[in-house]
Amino acid sequence: MKHILFGGDGFVGRHLAQRLVQDGEQVVVADIAKSDLPHYGRAEFLQTDVTDRDAVARVPIAPGDMVYNLSAKMLSPLQVRAKRHDFFFPVNYHGTVNIIEAMDRAGARDLVHFTTDMIYGHTVVTPMTEDHPVAPLGEYGLSKLKTEELAAEWREKGMNISLFRPRLIIGPGRLGILEKLFKLIDANLPVPMIGSGRNPYQFISVFDCAEAARLAWKAGVPNEAYNLGSLNPPPVRKLLGDLVRHAGSKSLLIPTPAWAVKKTLDLFDALNMPIMDPEQYLIADEECVLDVSKGARQLGWVPKYRDEDMLIAAYSEYRAKRTGKTAPRGFAQPAE
Repeated sequence: MKHILFGGDGFVGRHLAQRLVQDGEQVVVADIAKSDLPHYGRAEFLQTDVTDRDAVARVPIAPGDMVYNLSAKMLSPLQVRAKRHDFFFPVNYHGTVNIIEAMDRAGARDLVHFTTDMIYGHTVVTPMTEDHPVAPLGEYGLSKLKTEELAAEWREKGMNISLFRPRLIIGPGRLGILEKLFKLIDANLPVPMIGSGRNPYQFISVFDCAEAARLAWKAGVPNEAYNLGSLNPPPVRKLLGDLVRHAGSKSLLIPTPAWAVKKTLDLFDALNMPIMDPEQYLIADEECVLDVSKGARQLGWVPKYRDEDMLIAAYSEYRAKRTGKTAPRGFAQPAE
């Protein structure tokens, strides 16, 4: 049996590939580009564009293989409104179609597939369980929701598909929207919050995501969806305040009227000058906390890392890049 990781050179995939290799598993990474990673001494790499049906078909999937779809276009870099559908759907949806159809032709039945919490849209009930209503607020969330609908169709045909819906994934190698925050803090500039900052904000570590995928395989690939998020996320005000103090910055946290900020960001978006993606700012003042207890019950998965430690580690990496120093790999303290 092989572990075939589509998007396996990406953010989550490289950590999952490394863990599987360390466990002595046979790993094939199918991705559009190859990084200089040490586990390629024991893992096979196949250059694969998931949007190319023929390229996906050339990946040597066999009956009994374990397949992971970690390929995705994310909310960063920002896209103007008119280009979002064509940016997200080829990889996120059509790429998933190509992978599942290739599995079907090969007789492979087991897939772990990552979607996003953005399929939920606005908060209706908190904390959000996996049966929370779905109403994505943009093309990214919609592209991922369509893959969940696709998964439901293939489950009826005999496939086993475990779905994961992570919050904002952070860890070594990805800053994304956080880089804007870190620049303000480094410059001792005010840090505006959308709303009062009393609502919690939840991350999930890249390491916890990789472990969830591994545990789904170990559990026999349940036909279920699982939220991925940290435990006990702190309010935005505390999260950012702790970071400002850690950085030794003089930045002040500025609460703002959420409705006014959203209207302003809507205007910039309509003018094709997006500052944030609507799927990010429209829920920024809401209590978007995922209930992750289902993963604990069914997979034995419990997130290890705290939001505070993840944010400080990301800031440390940002500072290290600016100063030319080596950033620490990983996070400081696992949650109990």
